[in-house]
Amino acid sequence: MPLKLEPGARLVVATHNPGKARELAEILEGRFELVAAGELGLPEPEETEQTFVGNALLKARAAADASGLVALADDSGLSVTALDGSPGIYSARWAGPSKDFGLAMRKVEERLEEVNADDFSAWFTSALAVAWPNGPAVVVEGRVDGTLAFPPRGDRGFGYDPIFVPEGFDQTFGEMEPAAKDGISHRARAFEKLKAALL
Repeated sequence: MPLKLEPGARLVVATHNPGKARELAEILEGRFELVAAGELGLPEPEETEQTFVGNALLKARAAADASGLVALADDSGLSVTALDGSPGIYSARWAGPSKDFGLAMRKVEERLEEVNADDFSAWFTSALAVAWPNGPAVVVEGRVDGTLAFPPRGDRGFGYDPIFVPEGFDQTFGEMEPAAKDGISHRARAFEKLKAALL
């Protein structure tokens, strides 16, 4: 029996990040009834895997098994060429316990200065996983390439969006209309693959 998600199904979004929950809801275009893991009081699992795919699966599986609902999880981050792919899977951790992405963006800028970088290319990766309670799971990955710009620009989006200019554009993700970002983002690209697999 192929795995399918029925429209209108109740899904738990395995995130405690309101920005990410909102963006996933927009990309899902109101197809499902979404509830965030934070709203259900689910614990945040320790992200112990070494890849975005591994961590997305881990989060989806934990939320599905704890809630009894089908769970959708995203593990995503910024990778910087001149920093050997950092912060990568540690993107959220660079923002510290208070999730201060102003601090995280400064840290990226400082590290680039330390290595005298002349290459400001970077990419965002998003792994999206859907897991059924005590059952199967599906995971896909999307990527968008671009360059870093300092100082940060724009107050839309979240995370590292104000320093990332996607290829072919001159605005940062932080300056773009949400609909424009959702059309080209790493999350949107991953979701296209997920749609092909499940919808």
